[in-house]
Amino acid sequence: MKAPKVLEHIKPAHIACTASDIAPIVVMPGDPLRAKYIAENFLSEAKLVSDTRNMFVYTGEYKGTRVTVMGHGMGMPSMSIYAFELFYFFNVEKIIRVGTCGGLIPELNVPDLVVVDCAYNEGNFAYSYNGDPTHLAYPSKNLNSTINEVANSLNLHVYNGTAMSTEQFGFYSDNEHVLARVPKNIQIVAEEMEAFALFHIADSFDKQAACILTVVDSKFSEVFMSQEDREKSLNESITLALESIIK
Repeated sequence: MKAPKVLEHIKPAHIACTASDIAPIVVMPGDPLRAKYIAENFLSEAKLVSDTRNMFVYTGEYKGTRVTVMGHGMGMPSMSIYAFELFYFFNVEKIIRVGTCGGLIPELNVPDLVVVDCAYNEGNFAYSYNGDPTHLAYPSKNLNSTINEVANSLNLHVYNGTAMSTEQFGFYSDNEHVLARVPKNIQIVAEEMEAFALFHIADSFDKQAACILTVVDSKFSEVFMSQEDREKSLNESITLALESIIK
């Protein structure tokens, strides 16, 4: 199924710039302050091109390639708004989300990296979006392959697996009953809140999307990454995303 049609007179309601202000490749952290951090520390000649609702959008260059960095907020509704607008109104071709997750298997520790090769959501996001009853969404195989190749070249160990895109923050809910209903042939390794929406919307436009997650907490450990570290100390995943998206 394809993307829903938008009335011809409708303009983007949440990104306030021209199409030429945004590069065809975009790296998206959840936190807009993390987008600011990436722009200031990884891009050259970075320019703030939109700040509607304080969701900062910067465009600059990374190793000579034009790249946009933008926050996407928390949860699938927020991600879906920005991903849709980027693909539909701004002609974006590739998006890599750089986010955080909770580890759900003993093998994952803080701050391991996860490359999501499938996203599971128990809800009805896909059906609400375009009538698709699926509960699984997949990233671009080519983009994921590139990420894994780049990780190997950078000597970064990454774990490939299925993430559950939840509709609530795991620590503020009892998700064991949800995990218990996941089909037995699906092994969930981590939980986050946005990848399913990104993958499903990208697929509806025949565009590329991927998601790199840093484990910031685990159900098997008392280690918990601080707010400051979540904002500024995810440099490995940021570098991996930037190096991959310019390939």
